[in-house]
Amino acid sequence: MVEVAPVGGGGSPRPKAPEPDGPLRIRGGVGGINFQFEELLAGAAALDGLVRQLQAIEVEAEAVRVALFPHQASSYTSGSNAIIAVGESGRDIGRVREQLQRIGNDVRASHREYEFAESHAAIRLRMGMGMPLLGTGPSPLDLGWRGATEGVVRDLTRMLELMMGLPPVAANLAGAMIGPTDVGAVLRAIAATPALAFLRPRSIDVGRGETVTKSVDLSAAGMLRELDSVSASSEGEIEVVQLDKDGERTWVVLIPGTQPGNPPGGSNPLDEAGIAEALGYDSTETSKAIRQALLEAGAAAGETVVAVGHSQGGIHAMNLSQDKAFLAEYNLKFVVTAGSPVGGITPQAGIGSLHLEHEQDWVPGADGKANADTKDRVTVTMTNPIGLAPGEDPGIGPAHKLSRYEEGAKLVQLSSDPSLAASTAALGGILGVGGMAKVSRFKLSRGAPQPPPVPVPRVPPPAPSVRPHAPSDIRSGSGGR
Repeated sequence: MVEVAPVGGGGSPRPKAPEPDGPLRIRGGVGGINFQFEELLAGAAALDGLVRQLQAIEVEAEAVRVALFPHQASSYTSGSNAIIAVGESGRDIGRVREQLQRIGNDVRASHREYEFAESHAAIRLRMGMGMPLLGTGPSPLDLGWRGATEGVVRDLTRMLELMMGLPPVAANLAGAMIGPTDVGAVLRAIAATPALAFLRPRSIDVGRGETVTKSVDLSAAGMLRELDSVSASSEGEIEVVQLDKDGERTWVVLIPGTQPGNPPGGSNPLDEAGIAEALGYDSTETSKAIRQALLEAGAAAGETVVAVGHSQGGIHAMNLSQDKAFLAEYNLKFVVTAGSPVGGITPQAGIGSLHLEHEQDWVPGADGKANADTKDRVTVTMTNPIGLAPGEDPGIGPAHKLSRYEEGAKLVQLSSDPSLAASTAALGGILGVGGMAKVSRFKLSRGAPQPPPVPVPRVPPPAPSVRPHAPSDIRSGSGGR
């Protein structure tokens, strides 16, 4: 909610950060600070229109007052009263206009202060001053593993410069020129190494699996539960759900998280090499495979699509929101991610997204960037303590498990926070509440690596042969003279 200072109170309207909703911290959406400022500026523009109307009324009131002067002698008392009444009305209108102008100026002053604070923070980040160095300041447990990972990755360039012996001032200046760590560029540089060529994207084949008709729960929690079953029952498979809602078809694509390969870079495109493709190459080949799966499932051009992914799968899902080829063919309306580092992805305008994170899950911070705070983009960070049952495999961290994010999605559904309520309503408006749907599995298989080109030895061309002159040629040549 926006806190507005009373008229004449001397304070500028200031946005208010959303309060935590139990174990949920919320950023973005209609309750986010950025959208509150957008509303304030839109309100200031509307006030400008009212001010202009009141100015025109003031001019008309003054013209009426002046026009009454010649008639004052006809009836002095009533004429004088009319002139006075019109004059006071004009002054009242002027006072209202001045108050509205003051409110508009306060709103714009508040926005300027916010922009200054944002610019100051951005400069500090570019200079590598956003997070404390390792060994100083709060421990990762105080920051949360997600926040600590984001800070370390973002400031990695500055840290390496300090480790190489650059003085802090020089490291800060270098950090200001280079900026935060570009994880995608780092991964592309690593993949360029001949020994790590398996990290480079390769073409992906799509094979159709079984298709069944069953009841599905189309809430965020229900889709994450379905995604968990896809992850547990197969490798390299995605699921495409066809919904018929009010005579129109809508499609949901479910993309699992990383499935470790042995070795990585094998036939499963969702192994560790898939992370490099997702963060370093914008999911180029995986996006093509998802388009192919939708086509084989029967999706027609222009139909509505919702993408849901966990961990690496969430990066692939979010990359669809900026893939021009995909968006030219399908109407992607919403993306749900769970435990995915997607802060560096900017979706096309109008595409909604809900990002679930946990403060003790380091994976969402692995790209070194926080998700943007916009009207259509809501990030929910869970803060509830995480424990392991006896004998439970921690994986890469107990907070990263998809079942934890399913629990968080249930809390999102029950929340009355304006951003979460609007996000849940938007997703429900696209998909409905659930029911019978056609569910198809598709097996994705990465092509075999191309063998390195064998250098062909260069054979030098044969030397030109020199034909000796025949004696007759010599004689004929000399005889010509």
